[in-house]
Amino acid sequence: MREQIKKFYLGLVVLFMYAPIAVLIAQSFNASRYRGQWTGFTFQWYAALIENEDIMNAFLNTLSIGVLSAAVATLLALVTALGMRRMGSQGRIFFRGLANVPLLNADIVTGISLMLLFLGFGLRLGYDTILMAHVVINLPYAMLCILPQVLLMDRVCYEAALDLGATPAQAFYRVILPELKPGIMAAFLLSFAMSADDFIVTYFTKGAGIETLTTEIYAELKLGIHPEMYALSTLFFGAVVVLVSLLLFNYRVIRRYRKAEKRGADE
Repeated sequence: MREQIKKFYLGLVVLFMYAPIAVLIAQSFNASRYRGQWTGFTFQWYAALIENEDIMNAFLNTLSIGVLSAAVATLLALVTALGMRRMGSQGRIFFRGLANVPLLNADIVTGISLMLLFLGFGLRLGYDTILMAHVVINLPYAMLCILPQVLLMDRVCYEAALDLGATPAQAFYRVILPELKPGIMAAFLLSFAMSADDFIVTYFTKGAGIETLTTEIYAELKLGIHPEMYALSTLFFGAVVVLVSLLLFNYRVIRRYRKAEKRGADE
């Protein structure tokens, strides 16, 4: 009886999480422009999505800003984490606490502060200011992914590579980076997700003439969201599902390979 209750509760949780997404996917194939009224199955909103320049421009801005800001934030987090590794315990604790402050700060405070900072330096709000703002908000999340791995990293392998004739650059690329690869990938993906999902900071730092998906959706709320947005959201969800499936498949393949390799070594 207890197992059935657990399964029922788990089913309710999954239903609560994915029912809205299922409704969104169904609405993207609805021939009617109005929610709650099914008039037939169609692909017209996917075709209209490609022809909608405003949505496509917002999508391209979101994609480019997300990739660039995630890459820069991940690189800065890696360099910062390697520098913090060489600090003493007191300095490391201080800077770890300092890096966590933006996570606790309200987004509206961060957005207004960055807007005032950019205007104070005489910068014109636009693509560049959004990119810099997203690097700022992504950096703490990237630090959370990379810093623990850097602090737990064994320096013996790096020193052994140097003793065997490798240059510091070669030892870094062939020893340290492979060991930190999971944390770096996690930092990049998390940073990209936070950038694509951000609205408040983007709204205060975007200026006129440029939109991302979040600000474009907000602008459409006044007149009603276009069905093309349902199609784009469905494509996003499908891409995430495919990506996660590939990662899980590769993880299982790697685990099987390692088990087979270990079994062969034992024999």
